[in-house]
Amino acid sequence: METRTQSPSSCLRIVLYGPESTGKTTLAKALAAHYNTQWVPEFARDFLQEKWDKQQATCSLEDLITIADGQLAAENEALKKANDLLFCDTNVLVTKVWSETHFDGYCAPELAALVDSTHYDFYFLTNIDVPWEADDLRDRPEERDSMLAYFKAQLEAYQFPYLQLSGSTEERMNQATQILDELIRTNAR
Repeated sequence: METRTQSPSSCLRIVLYGPESTGKTTLAKALAAHYNTQWVPEFARDFLQEKWDKQQATCSLEDLITIADGQLAAENEALKKANDLLFCDTNVLVTKVWSETHFDGYCAPELAALVDSTHYDFYFLTNIDVPWEADDLRDRPEERDSMLAYFKAQLEAYQFPYLQLSGSTEERMNQATQILDELIRTNAR
């Protein structure tokens, strides 16, 4: 697996960020199609589904660095084909949040350092106003409000630029494209 660094690029890196089952993947795909660019799937989803299928085991602390490495490797690969924008269906901050919310506030120092060493240009925080869909990996349908609050608090603690998206996929797309069109114009200057 690649080393834990982001490849350099002038491409704007946009993160779809938020609790489970809030439409991040749907939006990442739709935005990438709209801007004719690449999106990076969530590495953890396939990795943890395979672990569940083979071992009936859930995510462990030891898995989190592997997940962060895999996500960064996939991001670096997608950058090779991206144009002005790259949409990330999660990032290392999501992995940090997941660690802290699922392991009694603990985050490995290496994972926290990854958050500090990576850069993303904008975050779209996906609201919990869409139906929760069960699967083998999702585990907190009754804690959606507190999870959303924790995700938002992390963005604010790091002072990362973000907009909370709400409504239907079409409404979210309209909100997102207004921000993105302005970011593209500003970046082109």
